[in-house]
Amino acid sequence: MTDFVPVRQLEVLRRFSDGRQTRVGRLAQNRQGVFFQYDAAYCRGFHNLSPFQLPFDTRLHAAPPTPHKGLHGLFADSLPDGWGMMLMDRLFRQHGISPHDLTPMDRLAFVGDHGMGALSYRPVSDLVASSEPAPGSSLGELGEQARRLFEGQTDTVLASLAQAGSSGGARPKVQVYLSPGDSEQASTSPREGLEPWLVKFTSGTLALGHEEGLCEAAYLTLAHRAGIDTPDWKLITPPEGSPALAWLALRRFDCSAQGRYHMSSACGLLDADFRFPSLDYEDLIKAGQVLCGSPAVGRALFRRALLNLFACNQDDHSKNWAFLLDDEGQWRLAPAFDLTFSPSPYGEHATAFKGHGKQPPLKAVQFLADQAGFTRWSEARQAIEDIVTAISGWDGVAKTLGVSIRTRREIQRRLNVIQKENRPLWGG
Repeated sequence: MTDFVPVRQLEVLRRFSDGRQTRVGRLAQNRQGVFFQYDAAYCRGFHNLSPFQLPFDTRLHAAPPTPHKGLHGLFADSLPDGWGMMLMDRLFRQHGISPHDLTPMDRLAFVGDHGMGALSYRPVSDLVASSEPAPGSSLGELGEQARRLFEGQTDTVLASLAQAGSSGGARPKVQVYLSPGDSEQASTSPREGLEPWLVKFTSGTLALGHEEGLCEAAYLTLAHRAGIDTPDWKLITPPEGSPALAWLALRRFDCSAQGRYHMSSACGLLDADFRFPSLDYEDLIKAGQVLCGSPAVGRALFRRALLNLFACNQDDHSKNWAFLLDDEGQWRLAPAFDLTFSPSPYGEHATAFKGHGKQPPLKAVQFLADQAGFTRWSEARQAIEDIVTAISGWDGVAKTLGVSIRTRREIQRRLNVIQKENRPLWGG
């Protein structure tokens, strides 16, 4: 590609769970920034996609300069970060385009209809049209190329990998469609008879190396035991010769049998920058209750907050919390995701417990429990005991899944310390 023409306007569309698609509005960019306008027909017949930050009317709304680099949070949620952004940048460079020349609008055009959630953008980027991959790909090939890229062994990005890598997060992963009985052949586009999955690859350079997928699978098991809603998942055996032990595949909860559910993160809904500690569980619980109109949502968020505390999942930033909107306009809390052993360099959580990044005092947790809708502290304390009991099964679950004794012991030591530090919360 020789002449790069920046994108100035985009049509925004929404796909519903039954497969119908409608126009939401239009994005436009000029020297003053990015602007969005809802379509009048959408406002008359459908529902607000961003209740906290974007007025639901047909006026022109300018995007704030921060925290989404000049985009509205509603649309910033469609863009990848970390891994997916790197893939996008590499592919643009391969076509002679510097990432420094790209705007968020150009990136949305590249995402097109390959992003998470129900929103899509058109016209799609010329780069996508010129390098659209074949519908069928080898999952093993995608995984090995992802590993080599992540470890710096190659600079070449397959078009299929770039198109499938539009989800968030720093680690290598792809959004693919798999046959119920065969995980080897993958499609980067929806096809009849195939199921939507997010497959997480591993690398020897990750904190837990090639045991990342096994450890996350163990954490999902423990979370489920603690009464927390988790996605369906399975472990996929990598191809022969791969250093990987297993790849974790998660069934996508933003997809229905025929279409999509709109999905927004706490980052996009609240303009809470995920790059910094900008969120508190007090605000998250309150926002979830208002958004979903359900007391149960507050209690579910409290459980997840305390699971993160006792499981040492300190990477609990605003992009790791999501909500889903159905076709009738009802919001609900999405299943928990990115649950794994993830200690931060300073032992602090990305999301605070009423101002405390670690070892929250009893009074702070009691406040959160009250806000979450527990009528008595004894009920909240029982929820905490359930979480502690579930996490105590770490070693047995991890051993069954094939986690090495060295990794199991390393994680168990940290879990023991955290449990001891936070014993006043449950009195065990």
